[in-house]
Amino acid sequence: MYCPKCSDQMEIQMIEDVEIDLCKKCSGIWFDQDELRKAKDQTEPDLNWMDFEIWKNENKFQFSQKPLVCPKCDLDMVQIDYGKTGVEVDYCPKCRGVWLDEGEFKKIIENLNSELANKSISEYVKASLEEGLEIATGPETFISEWKDFMTVLRMFQYRFFILNPKLQDTVFTIQDKFPLK
Repeated sequence: MYCPKCSDQMEIQMIEDVEIDLCKKCSGIWFDQDELRKAKDQTEPDLNWMDFEIWKNENKFQFSQKPLVCPKCDLDMVQIDYGKTGVEVDYCPKCRGVWLDEGEFKKIIENLNSELANKSISEYVKASLEEGLEIATGPETFISEWKDFMTVLRMFQYRFFILNPKLQDTVFTIQDKFPLK
């Protein structure tokens, strides 16, 4: 497969267990359909429930034509500006492949980590309800959806105790006095 940006032959590389195509010349990365999500989930497991699906939240994106051609379909890709992240994702509407320029995968991970750290209690409650529903109706496997749900609950617990440190001390004191046997 050839790089859509500089036309050099790309090499197969691994991001954790996900096989991606990397251009050694420009350091761009090609992700086949769903590989971006898998790479994100394996790079930062606490982000597994935070979906970065190009076609899921269209209201967060601005679309424009990009002169890049999909290395798989040989069709024009569209450029999607993802909110205020500064990341311009090149996306093939046909095969749903994603091209990221050098450093953009890292920016996506950093942005999602920042979003995770700044969620409010009410946002975690809403996310836990949504993830609970996805256990039965979600696009991923039951186990994957269950893991997403449990991660949201854990993140909710962290946020709750960060905002209520005295309550956390009380809970730990009670646990010390009445250990489970």
